[in-house]
Formats: sequence, structure tokens, C-alpha cells
Amino acid sequence: MFYTDKRFLYLMLIVVALVSLMGMNQLEWLALILTIPGVLIAITFHEFAHAFAATKLGDDTPISQGRLNLNPFSHIDPIGFMLLLFVGFGWGKPVAINPRNFNRKYSQTAGEAIVAAAGPIMNFVLAIVLTLIYCALYKFAYSFISSEIGGTIFAMIQYTIVMNLGLGIFNLIPLPPLDGSKILVNFLSYNGKQWLYEHEQIFYIIFLVIWITGFAGHIISPILNFMYGGLIHIGLMLFGL
Repeated sequence: MFYTDKRFLYLMLIVVALVSLMGMNQLEWLALILTIPGVLIAITFHEFAHAFAATKLGDDTPISQGRLNLNPFSHIDPIGFMLLLFVGFGWGKPVAINPRNFNRKYSQTAGEAIVAAAGPIMNFVLAIVLTLIYCALYKFAYSFISSEIGGTIFAMIQYTIVMNLGLGIFNLIPLPPLDGSKILVNFLSYNGKQWLYEHEQIFYIIFLVIWITGFAGHIISPILNFMYGGLIHIGLMLFGL
């Protein structure tokens, strides 16, 4: 059943992608191509951060499954990749963990929350670092970014900042299967956790609805625009611009 559903999702996504591609002009094609490195970086580092955090907590499951690396092919989920590419939010291949292997410094739910938070945090850290590089190039290498090659690199950095912010924000939505739900669980009372587990399927349906209807974009876009504008503004100020 799952296999059939997954094939149907792939088919739907291919159709959406083809329709989008056929309606693109030359500039939109260029923007799509320049976005690909940003998507690969955002997903790869996001999933690597999950694997790294779980490993540091004592769980060797990510290592045994070959996820503790920065190879994009280890972390890319086709559906999540295409969504991030065409829609601006998506996901990577989930990193399998076994909370029972965590050391006793934290509870299992706290450990899961730390692992879940590691992905979005990594995306935000990357966005900050890339913003500093972006603003430094604008300040000290304006002639370079005015060239064709420099301008291309400059645009790719900009898209990568946006992709990292988008992936980080999207995954903090407190709905399963997103990271935000695992972070939320850690702060709930015992009764709250039980209620959430009992109604988990309902929240999955809510997630699918906001995804399919595009409502997630209405949630994410204002936050993304605010964070992107704020980062660029602070970065320019730091470089005296």
C-alpha cells in the first residue's frame, strides 16, 4: 500500500514539475538551475546534523546506515527535493535513530528533541554564515560579482540562504512528521504527550492538507521574508553598508 501511494506521489510530482517547467521562461529556467546547489546543500547539511546529534548522544544507528556524511545521495528524498526546488519547502530522507541507545544524560524525549532541533539549527547557522559571505563579497569584491561568473556565484549564495531558511522554518512546524513535533513533545506534560500520540494520525492529515493546499507557503513565506531581510540588513550593517 505504501509503495503504491509513494508511486502515486512521484507521478503527481513529475506532472507538477513538467507543467512548471513548460511554463518557464529563460530567466525562470536560470533561477531553477541556480537553486539546485542550494537545495542540495540545505538538505544534506540538515540530515547530516540529525545524524551527528544522534551519534553524539550515543546512538550508532546513523553510522550503521551510512548517514553520518555529507554525500547528498545519502540524504536526498526525491519528493522532498522536488518540493524544495519548485515550492520552496520540503525535506530530506529521514535519519533513522534508536532513542534507547542514547546516553543517560538526557531522557529519550529530550534526546529526540535535540536530534530533531539539530537539523533546523544547522540550516539557520548555514544561512548566517552564507549571509556574511554574501555581504563580504558585496563589500570587498563588487567588481567580481559584477562579472558573469561572479554574478552567478553571488546569485547561488543568495538562493542557498533562502533554501536553508525555508527548510529550517518548514521543519519547525509542530506537526508530524516534521522536526517541530518532536521538539514540542519534549515540553509537554505526560498527559499532553499521550494525547498527542493518540491523535497523531489526525495531525498527519492536517500536515497533508496544509501541504497539498499550499497553505504551508502562507505560513512560511512571511517568516522567511522577515528572516532573510533581517539577516541581510544585519550583515550589511556589520560591513558598514
